[in-house]
Formats: sequence, structure tokens, C-alpha cells
Amino acid sequence: KSPGRIVDIGAGTGRDAAWFAEMGHRVGAVEPLDAMRVPAMALHPSPRIEWLDDSLPELAVLRGRGERFDLVMLTAVWMHLDEAERIRAMPNVAALAKAGAAVAMTIRHGPVPPGRRMFEVSAEETIGLAATHALYPVLNQHRESTRAENRAAGITWTVLAFVKAAGA
Repeated sequence: KSPGRIVDIGAGTGRDAAWFAEMGHRVGAVEPLDAMRVPAMALHPSPRIEWLDDSLPELAVLRGRGERFDLVMLTAVWMHLDEAERIRAMPNVAALAKAGAAVAMTIRHGPVPPGRRMFEVSAEETIGLAATHALYPVLNQHRESTRAENRAAGITWTVLAFVKAAGA
């Protein structure tokens, strides 16, 4: 309702970061790939977006700043981490959320495009891992892709949202 502080981990082209900035929020857009981050910075030059070169599972640059956020976003990112990386990443993601803040993620399922690194990740695994870091599920939906070509290819999505426990 009021402008908040959001971090978009794996910001890619900056679409989500730009939308949040347009709504008045301050956004930390984390993108490790220069090939994505540099054009996104040019495409979305908002003073409300701060672009950071950092990556999961450690998020060392971001965590080193000691900031906490009202919303932590991971759109189509989590499935790029293998199981050991997800285990290392979850406490780092949870540490970025203020008490009462939301953590939201989408997880892609289906064939892996050539040259890409993706792993099948279940909602149950992610919910269990999140719970060990005071993140409690408030949304768990499995959806078809909105894009016809993705539906034809058998691509689906899991949408998860968590709230960080008060006092955590």
C-alpha cells in the first residue's frame, strides 16, 4: 500500500523491478549476468532501481550491506540451483526479509532448453526448506504457462509465497 523496499533476485531484463519502481517502491535488482544486467540498466534507468552484480546461493554483496526488505522476489530463478545450492541459498534469502515480510518465487517445470542449467524442484522441498528459516507458506499454486508455446512444450509453473515469522 505504501512504498516499500523490494529486492528482485535474478532481475534479468528488469521487467519486474521497473514495475515495482513505477509503483513508487525502491528496488534492489540483483542480476549476476552482465549480458542481462547492462541492457536492463539502460532499458530501466529509474532512480528507484539500484542494480547489483551478485548471485545465489551466497548473495555476498547484498547480505554484506545488512539491508532487510519488505518483499524478496525470485522469479524463475530457484530451479537454476541444484539441491546443495538451494540448501545454502535459503538462509541467505530468508535473512533479507524483515519480520512480517513476504518472499515470493516462481519455479519453472518442464523440458530444459539446450545450454541451460535447470533442476526439477518440488514445492514440498522448497516449503520444508523455507520453514527451517522462519518462512511460512501463504501461497502454493501450480499453474499452466501463460504462453501458448510453453504450454505446448509442457512447461508449467509453481508459484510460492512465504511470510517471515515475527521476531525471526
